[in-house]
Amino acid sequence: MENYKPPYSITEDMLNLVASISEKLGKINVYHNLVAKPHLRRNNRIKSIHSSLKIEANSLSMGEVKDVIDGRIVFGPEREIKEVINAYEAYKMISDVDPFSLKDLKKIHGVMTRELELEAGNFRNGDEGVFNGEKCIFMAPAPHLVPELMSDLFLWMKKNKTKVHPLIMSAVFHYEFVFIHPFSDGNGRIARLWHTVILSQWNSAFEYIPIESQVEKFQNGYYKAIADCHVNGNSNMFIEFMLEQIDIILDEVIGQVSRTDDTLSEYVKKLLDVMDFELPYSTVTIMKMLGIKSRETFRKNYLDPALELGLVVRTIPDKPNSKNQRYIKK
Repeated sequence: MENYKPPYSITEDMLNLVASISEKLGKINVYHNLVAKPHLRRNNRIKSIHSSLKIEANSLSMGEVKDVIDGRIVFGPEREIKEVINAYEAYKMISDVDPFSLKDLKKIHGVMTRELELEAGNFRNGDEGVFNGEKCIFMAPAPHLVPELMSDLFLWMKKNKTKVHPLIMSAVFHYEFVFIHPFSDGNGRIARLWHTVILSQWNSAFEYIPIESQVEKFQNGYYKAIADCHVNGNSNMFIEFMLEQIDIILDEVIGQVSRTDDTLSEYVKKLLDVMDFELPYSTVTIMKMLGIKSRETFRKNYLDPALELGLVVRTIPDKPNSKNQRYIKK
């Protein structure tokens, strides 16, 4: 359908959020951009994969996802381990695909569901619905309608890529894609990844901004926004929801980047360099990674300053001397 246009309208809240996000992206660039920080980029990529898979009921922890990506042996469901491997390969392709190419999207789906689905990379042949746990949010269009609906969606994006702001277009695409539900499996994962693909072409920092981790924190709100849009007949609520989550996660990323500036001591920088985000570490483990034998030196020069700055937090804050105490980089 040549004149197809997804149903949505621009609201004042959307415009305000777009302005806020644009301003925050400028702050990230002031801090030399995420591209110059490989350790941070990698950790955020792992967070994206872990969160996106967790939304789809993958039970592997952040640490286990990291171990799978690092090639270590992980004892867990074979399918879930394969999901991590596939997702990592798919996310590595973000900068190499065309956001407006349906062929590239199907190629990414083939990678994401490789050896997991018989129809990997191909549109579904059966009926599908969108579920939040056991609850059906809505039933997707019949399978014979999928090819035309997807062609219309990509044609609209191509024709409007210079007219519609990428922050709006990516959210519209995300909702429409979930509504169409073109594949037998992996739709949520692909929708969230392609949201990033569209934004990354606009601003390369988005390749390493873990939007998925913010969505996972508000998973019920994510599905509610989808369900409300289905009832309302437009994607306005979902667009606003996604813009809000991006606006929030950018605050976290700005904090991550600014913490590595010249105001930190060399000791604290070394501590942060050896710790991955959101993973719990014991004192013994961190000292071993740093090559330090003196517990007093470790606490005085490394740990205590990082705790005071809020860069590292205790897992048991009310019992600082607990033998089960662990430390997490925030």
